[in-house]
Amino acid sequence: MTITDQGFDMTSDRNTPDVCEELLLNNQACFALHSTSLMMTKVYKPLLQALGLTYPQYLAMMVLWEKDGLTVGEISAKLLTDPGSLTPLLKRLEGEGLLSRTRSREDERVVIVELTEQGRALKDRARTVPPCILGASGFSIERLQNLQAELQALRSHLQNSLT
Repeated sequence: MTITDQGFDMTSDRNTPDVCEELLLNNQACFALHSTSLMMTKVYKPLLQALGLTYPQYLAMMVLWEKDGLTVGEISAKLLTDPGSLTPLLKRLEGEGLLSRTRSREDERVVIVELTEQGRALKDRARTVPPCILGASGFSIERLQNLQAELQALRSHLQNSLT
């Protein structure tokens, strides 16, 4: 019995397996989103370094710039993250003097997060970031807003599929 009798074809190139279109990397929406997210984070990095923030810290600060005095749970819900993973990030921001964390008088399990004067002042410096991102995208503001709306709709559908 030869190898070809067993269904193996030694003449084919092992580096070119049968093409399965639905499994090609560049045909995956998940990879397009993942790789775009990586590139977006790389574009943000130097802009945020100038502010002394990491990308996750920037997201948390934006939540607080929008509405100050939220609980850790509320910030976590807005960021779609686990409160336990958010706590170390908030501690670092507190150590930098950008926010304060205090336990609620009504329920000591609840931690309230408030911006400090320094944290509020950082908002003015952060205003330069969105125009830089828009410029790097190569999109018009309208096109970027449409993409954002589509991504939010996709996120919502995916979230609903989990329940």
